[in-house]
Amino acid sequence: MCHSTDSRPPAPPVQGEVASHEQIELTAADGNRLLAYRAEPAEPNGRSMVVLPDVRGLHPFYRDLAQRFAEAGFRTIAIDYFGRTAGLGERGDDFDYMTHVKQLTLEGVRADARAAAEALGGPVFTTGFCMGGALSWWLAAGGNGLSGGIGFYGALRFIDEPDSGPGAPLLLLLGGADTASTPEQFASYEAALDRVGTEHEKHVYEGAPHSFFDRSYADWADACQDSWRRILSFTERHAQPR
Repeated sequence: MCHSTDSRPPAPPVQGEVASHEQIELTAADGNRLLAYRAEPAEPNGRSMVVLPDVRGLHPFYRDLAQRFAEAGFRTIAIDYFGRTAGLGERGDDFDYMTHVKQLTLEGVRADARAAAEALGGPVFTTGFCMGGALSWWLAAGGNGLSGGIGFYGALRFIDEPDSGPGAPLLLLLGGADTASTPEQFASYEAALDRVGTEHEKHVYEGAPHSFFDRSYADWADACQDSWRRILSFTERHAQPR
């Protein structure tokens, strides 16, 4: 897993008020009911964000992250992946997440993410971490009505390279010391994006480990703030319905 139960996301560089935040349920087009967490900004920036967690699903880091995005002005929903196989229960420390990760399908993730996007409206982006980072890129590379997809240290083993496009733009934020995917895998993935014409930008934080986007990692505070700045710039530049 990427983030422990005690981990918390770093704050954005500009912090506004959060108007509301709450745990909710969503229903996907195929009838799946899924757990989610919604946060609304007091001063919306006109953009929306769907948060795709790591393999743990909707645990405390991602509830807090939804609020951090709301502080930055985004209407935000963080989703859980496991409604189809584990129901709507909490994802505590004893949750056997890998049993359910093995049962995930890309089409199920697409349906659940779409339910969140439709609940938010407006120009919608995805962001994700590890498995969720790769899923964020996969969704945006496929279009899916998104304005862009952001991924932190995405684990490329969870997705296929795109074979058609262009899709929505991608932002790849990577740790130089991460081993979830190799530089060779990223080179192949970027070559595939180039072949299908999908716009993408990549930034590698040299020496940064997997899961560096964590406020407890004081050594990577600058990388965290730079990541936020890149996210804000990327979403502002690409905030248009598709």
